[in-house]
Amino acid sequence: MDLQARRLKLHEELCEILGSRNVYFQPPESVRLIYPCIIYSRSTGDVQHADNRPYIVNLRYEITLISKDPDSEYIMKIQEHFPTCRLDRHFTSDNLNHETFDLYY
Repeated sequence: MDLQARRLKLHEELCEILGSRNVYFQPPESVRLIYPCIIYSRSTGDVQHADNRPYIVNLRYEITLISKDPDSEYIMKIQEHFPTCRLDRHFTSDNLNHETFDLYY
């Protein structure tokens, strides 16, 4: 599966978890976000080598759930859906709660 097809599959899974199309891949600042929403972008990946060659290549995405609810149900839904997902940090900005995850996909 090529990179774009893989990312689009991830996009659809995130939309399914959120139950809406408020999922954005690297949105420009001009996009008006509707909450709750998920923003995701590519991050550094992980490559494991064997016999001096790449053996396993995992792409990593940074996923940010933004919600007005500090105890959003989507926090657990994301972690339950993706076994290779790790909650990285929580922060609040502009009275919105941000949960950031690292996802190897």
